[in-house]
Amino acid sequence: MNIAKTRLYSQHIAQADFTTAEDVVTWMGAMQAQDYQGVLWAIALRTPNLTREAVEQAIVDRKIVRTWPMRGTLHFLAAQDVRWMVSLLAPRAIAAAASRRRGLDVTNEVIAKSTQVITRALEGGNCLTRTELCDLLDQHGIATAGQRGIHILHYLAETGLLCFGPHKGKQPTFVLVDEWLPPVKPKEREEALGELAKRYFISHGPASLKDFAGWANLTMGDAKTGLEHAKPVLLQETIQGIEYWLSPSAKEASGTFLLPGFDEYMLGYKDRSAALQAEHSNKIVPGGNGMFLSTLVIDGQVAGTWKRQTRAKSQTLSILPFQRLTADQMSSITPTVRRYQDYSGLETLLQYP
Repeated sequence: MNIAKTRLYSQHIAQADFTTAEDVVTWMGAMQAQDYQGVLWAIALRTPNLTREAVEQAIVDRKIVRTWPMRGTLHFLAAQDVRWMVSLLAPRAIAAAASRRRGLDVTNEVIAKSTQVITRALEGGNCLTRTELCDLLDQHGIATAGQRGIHILHYLAETGLLCFGPHKGKQPTFVLVDEWLPPVKPKEREEALGELAKRYFISHGPASLKDFAGWANLTMGDAKTGLEHAKPVLLQETIQGIEYWLSPSAKEASGTFLLPGFDEYMLGYKDRSAALQAEHSNKIVPGGNGMFLSTLVIDGQVAGTWKRQTRAKSQTLSILPFQRLTADQMSSITPTVRRYQDYSGLETLLQYP
C-alpha cells in the first residue's frame, strides 16, 4: 500500500466528489483554518465546482463554523460538531495557555466581566469584529492591548461562548454559539472520542495512533480509547512495522494538485514523511517557523511550492518545483490551474521560474 496515494483518496483530494462545503468539513472532522483564504480553497478543491463565494455562503448559512477546537489553532467544523468537539478537545489547549493568560493578567475576574460585556453586546443576533469587541472591552475598563484582547476572545471561544460568524467587509465577526447554532445532544466522553477517531482515520487514513493523537492533541490514553471504539469500522495495515488504520474502502489514487499551505494533507499527520522527503521539509516550513507554504503535489509526493500574485481581474500562480519537471508533469498541472481559476473567478496565468 502506498500511504501517500491512499491519503489522496481518503481525503477526497483525488476524488473531489463532494457537493457542499458542509459535506467536506463533516467528512474531514476538522480542517485547519488559521489561513482563511487557504482553507476556503482546501474545502473547494475537494469538490468538482464549488467557488470561493459558495464556500463563504456556507459560513453565512451556518453550515460550517470557524473556531478554536483543538491545539489552540483555528479550524473549520461542521455546525453540528462544534459543541461536542470544543467540549472534548479545547480543555487541553486552555490548560496549556494558562501561564500565558497569567502573564497577561487575564484573571478569572477579567474573564467573568468580559463574558458579561460581550454577551450583552452580541445578544439578539449581533455580529461584531475583534476590533469592535476589544474597543467595547476597553470602554468597560478591560484592557486589550498587547495581545490581551485576543487571548480573552480565544478563551471565550474555547469555553464554548463564542465562535466566528460571517465576515464584515474583510474582517471576521464573533457571534454567540447559543444563538448562532441550534442545540445538539451532548456526547459522552468515550462516545465523542470514538466518533472523532472514526472520522479521523476514515478521512485521513492510512494514519497511525500517534498521528491521531498529535492531530487532535489528545493524550495517548484518550487516543487509544477513541481508536478502540472506532476499530469495528476500520481496516488495520502494518507497514514497515507501524500500525496504520484506514477505511476498508480506501484505495490508492494519483494526480497533480495545488494545495494550500495548511491543508490537512500536510497538517493532518505527526509523521509527514510519506508525502514529504526530509530534505525538502525546510522548503515547506522555512526556518521551522510553523508557517506552511502552499504545495505542488504530484502522485502523492510534495514536488514543490507555489505562490499566488493577484491583480484587479487576474492572478498568476508561480510554480517553484524542487527539481525540473518533465513535460508530462508540467502538462498535468493545467487542470488544477483551471479548477483554481473557476474557484476564484479570476483569469489565471501559470508561471515557472
